[in-house]
Amino acid sequence: MLENIVLQTDSYKAAHHCQYPPGTTKIYSYLEARKGGEYQEVVFFGLQYLIQKHLTGQVVTAEKIARAEKFFAAHFGNDQLFHKKGWEHILNEHGGKLPVIIKAVREGTVVPEGNVVLTIENTCPDCFWLTNYLETLVVKVWYPCTVATISREMRKLIKAALERSGDPSPANLNFKLHDFGFRGVSSSESAAIGGAAHLVNFMGTDTLAACELLMEYYDSEMPGFSIPAAEHSTITSWGETGERKAYENMLEKFPTGLVAVVSDSWDVQNAVVNIWGKDLKEKVLARNGCLVIRPDSGSPEQVVPDLLESMGNVFGFVTNSKGYRVLPSQVRLIQGDGIKRTTVGGILEAVMNRRWSVDCVAFGSGGGLLQDLNRDTQRFAMKCSHAVVNGVERDVYKRPLTDPSKNSKRGRLMLTRDPRDGFVTRREGENSLPDELIPVFQNGELLVRQNLADIRRRAELT
Repeated sequence: MLENIVLQTDSYKAAHHCQYPPGTTKIYSYLEARKGGEYQEVVFFGLQYLIQKHLTGQVVTAEKIARAEKFFAAHFGNDQLFHKKGWEHILNEHGGKLPVIIKAVREGTVVPEGNVVLTIENTCPDCFWLTNYLETLVVKVWYPCTVATISREMRKLIKAALERSGDPSPANLNFKLHDFGFRGVSSSESAAIGGAAHLVNFMGTDTLAACELLMEYYDSEMPGFSIPAAEHSTITSWGETGERKAYENMLEKFPTGLVAVVSDSWDVQNAVVNIWGKDLKEKVLARNGCLVIRPDSGSPEQVVPDLLESMGNVFGFVTNSKGYRVLPSQVRLIQGDGIKRTTVGGILEAVMNRRWSVDCVAFGSGGGLLQDLNRDTQRFAMKCSHAVVNGVERDVYKRPLTDPSKNSKRGRLMLTRDPRDGFVTRREGENSLPDELIPVFQNGELLVRQNLADIRRRAELT
């Protein structure tokens, strides 16, 4: 059922074909992140995956129509609501390919809220009803757009902190926020889509599904990277009296490169000061690589700077040109508990207030990165703005007196990029500037295939 395009919609849309004005031949709709969202700009990403996964090729078959007919008859208790004739028209006249055209801004583009980022309209006059039938599926792009936006906003915070206290180079910045979200989302597909959106901005991830998605749908080689790391089970299985042996085992099994070890199974300060900082200090500093110590409990704003103090006391530090302390390159700290967009800024400030460079710290985020959001985080919505009825074009809009923030746009739209004003949504033909919305899908075919490298360049902080 989840692969049946006829059923990939909200129930009430099944009866919309008879609700439009008689003589309707065109329905044109647009997608935007309405003003008033959490952030004032959004990263557009994820449409190419949705198109290739659900819309390309012959997606309508006789079997799918028959299944949908039976389904809706039982669902509504009425066998007259389903638009069987319309779907059979798509099958017989269009070979089962969807007669719509989608235009969208290039993926990775950062667009201010309140601007059109996508339009969709039917290309067959008999299929005017199809445009908004597909809304349920097309609007799902809100999720990767929102994750990419949140991830980029967190990148802004970390970059600013590095510029103030340490090294803001891409090589350092790209691995400062690691995706731990695979287990924290509602499905493997959500992990793949959301994790891929995060990798628009960073290169560290433990969400393998995200890498697979980007390799298959965005022509990437290996888009994300990780390191060997301990979890509580691999440490606590040694027993509390075997804590030192558990840590020593990690150094022996991974003698070079980066390795992360969770160290708060019992007493994280004891682990840092006495085990890592005394018993194993020589081995840590002699490694050709970096030990990353991971706390996993307590208040991060307190725990992180406190542990940096303890690490500095036992391993030493230098003061950089900006006046902040930096640990030896063989040891760092990663905070992966309680990390989300609302907490990162406070932790960074706490670290710098204690005169530690953010070079010493990395972050991991799970549900806070991929799950702690919804469509209203950036207020994504798709609305009809233009129609043709009995050969006459008309503007279509809503203007609710109870909530002016939900006023919708009118007419056929374009997105221009003015050298002075930046992105501006206009009516088609209103300006001589080129339209930033390009055709990406038409009549069952993907028209433009975008790759991750280009998407990352568009989304990069400037």
